Amino acid sequence: MAEFTLRGIIPPVPTIFTEHNRFDAAGQARLLDHLIAAKVDGVLILGSGGEFCHMPAAMRLEVAEFCIRHVAGRVPVMIGIGAPGTLDTIAYGRHAQKAGADAALVINPYYAHLSERNLFLHYEQVAHAVDLPLMIYNFPNLSGQDVGPDMALALTRRCENIIGIKDTVEQIAHTRRLIQEVKSVRPEFLVFAGFDEQVLNALILGGDGGIPATVNFAPQLGCGLFAAFTRGDYAAAFEKHRAIAGLAPIYDIETPFFAVIKEAIRRTGLDISPAVLPPGRPLTAEATDKVVQVLHANGLV
Repeated sequence: MAEFTLRGIIPPVPTIFTEHNRFDAAGQARLLDHLIAAKVDGVLILGSGGEFCHMPAAMRLEVAEFCIRHVAGRVPVMIGIGAPGTLDTIAYGRHAQKAGADAALVINPYYAHLSERNLFLHYEQVAHAVDLPLMIYNFPNLSGQDVGPDMALALTRRCENIIGIKDTVEQIAHTRRLIQEVKSVRPEFLVFAGFDEQVLNALILGGDGGIPATVNFAPQLGCGLFAAFTRGDYAAAFEKHRAIAGLAPIYDIETPFFAVIKEAIRRTGLDISPAVLPPGRPLTAEATDKVVQVLHANGLV
């Protein structure tokens, strides 16, 4: 396994579809090029915002292969490989490895709750079977189970290729404990905030960056926050943080939020299809108006 390290802002890139539920490679290419030009530090493909959970298996493979090929080494590419079962997770991971991914993101198996032992063994089995740097994706609101500092530390001790965590939690104390308790033993362990409003908090505490969805339509905010923080311009970082916080209501407009992010991308100037896979649905006219209102209130349109 090649060494892998990364800091900064990594958008969870939406997957672009046609209105007939097919992968829109041309639209995906436009979005990837737009984000890379905006100086993101990497891209996450097939994360939650990429609608992996609604895709047939063949489409997941198609999307991963295309995005890795199109990015062509310009920035690191992380592929989401999570699935309800360990065997499928391994299969997706091996495919990502063969396709040339730089790293993979692994969420807890969802649907059936696991004992702590079985959850640990899931991550250990995946890590031993997939020769890629792996990041744990901790999102207990969706997966139903939490990966805390004790388990994360134990996994890093058993699996050298588990190199970090995306911590998508509302309690910053959880992220703080990961930074303090895991990085104190393994300083190179990466801790990324999942929620937009927690990125600055994570950086202040010693974390490595964020994977926030608003970067897809307002990269100047997320990337600007990280750049300002890195150069020690904390007033500018605070300003960007407040601007990002102003966008938080956009997530409440529709559930899931996939169509909302795509509409925001379109409204801020990039020509992509707003289509989402079922059971997600196109936004209503009322929901679309709410997206525009949030963007307008924050000076983005």
